[in-house]
Amino acid sequence: MSEKVKVTIDGISVEVDAKTTILNAARQIGGDIVPPAMCYYSKLDETGGKCRTCLVKVSKGSDKDPRPMPKLVPSCRTTVMDGMEVQNITSPEVVEARKGIVELLLINHPLDCPVCDQAGECSLQDLAYEHGSEATRYEFERRTFDKIDIGDKIQLHMTRCILCYRCVYTADQITNTRVHGVLGRGDASEISTYIEKSIDNDFSGNVIDVCPVGALTDKTFRFKNRVWFTKPVEAHRDCPTCSGKVTLWFKGEDVIRVTARKDEFGEVEEFICNECRYDKKKTDDWVIDGPRNISNRSVVSSNHYGELEPPAVVRENPALQEANKEQFERVTKL
Repeated sequence: MSEKVKVTIDGISVEVDAKTTILNAARQIGGDIVPPAMCYYSKLDETGGKCRTCLVKVSKGSDKDPRPMPKLVPSCRTTVMDGMEVQNITSPEVVEARKGIVELLLINHPLDCPVCDQAGECSLQDLAYEHGSEATRYEFERRTFDKIDIGDKIQLHMTRCILCYRCVYTADQITNTRVHGVLGRGDASEISTYIEKSIDNDFSGNVIDVCPVGALTDKTFRFKNRVWFTKPVEAHRDCPTCSGKVTLWFKGEDVIRVTARKDEFGEVEEFICNECRYDKKKTDDWVIDGPRNISNRSVVSSNHYGELEPPAVVRENPALQEANKEQFERVTKL
């Protein structure tokens, strides 16, 4: 049995395994105290520490050493210690720092939301709405890149990229042939392929699902519809290559997009193959499991709300239920 430690985040205490990061401890509690994360991805190794949106303040290091940490720390890379006290949304310093990080991410990000296929599912949209400012102080020209073709299935918009590295880690860890990566340094860094090779391995489509912005989008879904006009349905099939568990996006009776299933933090539960993603777009190809539960805080939830299912650590702890009462009331079924 692993050692348990107690950590307090924004006044709410929870017991977690000793090697748990602050971010994952906050996710076990749930609610508004969970720091946002643009680069960390729990299904991939070595992610995190790049976007800095999950910065928190450690006001007490531990029971053994109660001294606070001198600077804000990335919660996705900092492990908890017994007796640690952390401030997230209760710290004005963290709120101000996060506002600056959002401004930095938006410096070169174009205002493509009206034409971007990621609209409605974009983590940067949510982050900018919740933590951003109304104006930017940046007065210089934005970055521009030459357009490159990386294949017939994936569209790359490098101007939208925030260099979170998720797509690179995905291709590196779940495929045998990674042909793309980050080229250049500093403000010249960009996601690209070596000598313009196409990305066409069996699991290449997963880079679309892990991208938190609209830098990598599905060419087969490009400009076809808006996600809030579609009906997401859980389905599965007997696939020899992957788990076959997907989300089908219906427009009327037509399947216009297939994606991997995602959890409450927007992370893929199980990666799927390209055959399931691109080649199986008939209802007859799938066994329908039922409608997908969508949080009513998402624009995708129009006309199909789902019941809130709090994390197990909250369901079993009355104190955490009371602490999250306002959050539960906000997202319960209307």
